[in-house]
Amino acid sequence: MDAFFASVEQLDNPQYRGKPVIVGSDPKGGTGRGVVATASYEARTFGIHSAMPISQAYRRCPHGIYVRGRHKRYSQLSQAMTDILMQFTPVVQKISIDEAFLDVTASLRLFGGAVELTRCLREKIKNELHLTASVGVAPNKFLAKIASDLRKPDGLVVVERGAEREFLQDLPISALWGVGKKTEEILSRMGLTQIGDLANLAEIELTRRFGKYGSRLWRLSRGIDDRPVETGGIRKSISQEITFDEDVGDTERVEKTLFRLADSLSRAMRQQKLKGRTVIFKIRFEDFSTFTRSRTFTEFIDSTQLIRGVAISMYRRFHRQGKRVRLVGIGISQLSTVSGEQLGLFDQEEQMNVKLTKLLDSLKAKFGDQAVQRASLLNSPQGDTPSGS
Repeated sequence: MDAFFASVEQLDNPQYRGKPVIVGSDPKGGTGRGVVATASYEARTFGIHSAMPISQAYRRCPHGIYVRGRHKRYSQLSQAMTDILMQFTPVVQKISIDEAFLDVTASLRLFGGAVELTRCLREKIKNELHLTASVGVAPNKFLAKIASDLRKPDGLVVVERGAEREFLQDLPISALWGVGKKTEEILSRMGLTQIGDLANLAEIELTRRFGKYGSRLWRLSRGIDDRPVETGGIRKSISQEITFDEDVGDTERVEKTLFRLADSLSRAMRQQKLKGRTVIFKIRFEDFSTFTRSRTFTEFIDSTQLIRGVAISMYRRFHRQGKRVRLVGIGISQLSTVSGEQLGLFDQEEQMNVKLTKLLDSLKAKFGDQAVQRASLLNSPQGDTPSGS
């Protein structure tokens, strides 16, 4: 989908159409502390993009329309998009709220080929949702993803089988999956700036330099990607984070915030019947430097107390060098829908914690998040609202 969140805002608010719309946190006249979720194409002409600090976006476009996200509305239209996709093939792998892979191999004869199928698909999205989508048609997922990004908005790019290397030849090496800024710098020092440069090397040269990762880059540079379109898999991770209204040096406030995050995150997991094995702690300082730490258990967990304890322990062990904290977050990965028992230091104490947790979950579900709070959180600021993924 094209600039999905911003396009939905322009759809629902005709006065926004043709104007720069930035979805994210309140810029507060250039002093806001959040980030851009999505920017309309009108806003992108000012150099605004997702994940950019909202304060920087405001400096680039102070006259833009800044709105907070409406995730319930976006989810509604995302489900409608999925319903349309399923009319063309049952083999749909949704990878985010606004993006999916489709294996249309078995549907080609029914629709008269890939291009005709894609034309019908885009028209149906436009007519029923009044939004536009850009599509890449290719022999594999990697090429289809790159193709879908090349002619946004409302674009269609087809990569024919046998033309994979020609298609990739002149694209920047940063377009390869897994190539971040550091890897790009290393490859650039090697004289490799375009994907074609990488493809012209022998695989063994990259393997010697980067190991298995080098072999993977070489295969992608030649358009080789054997991964199937997978359906029905559960999500791989769940996380929540908080950006403070002002940089925080108060350790007690940070720890109470981590407790609130652990409480909210674990409750979301129980609602979705998920447990995980790896707890991930994230911290961002006033200079925007960002770090993560993780701990993996042998069993699956969803306990507020365990998640909280691990996150706070990681925070206390982190060498902060006197820097104030801008953001903290907690994530859980290696998720499963397992229902077995989880770790507990003392069985009786653990049973009491489970009973308490279930009671709190039921009260909050019935009367709202603020209806009941743990005593240790009563004096902590309520303005720090978790955001999750």
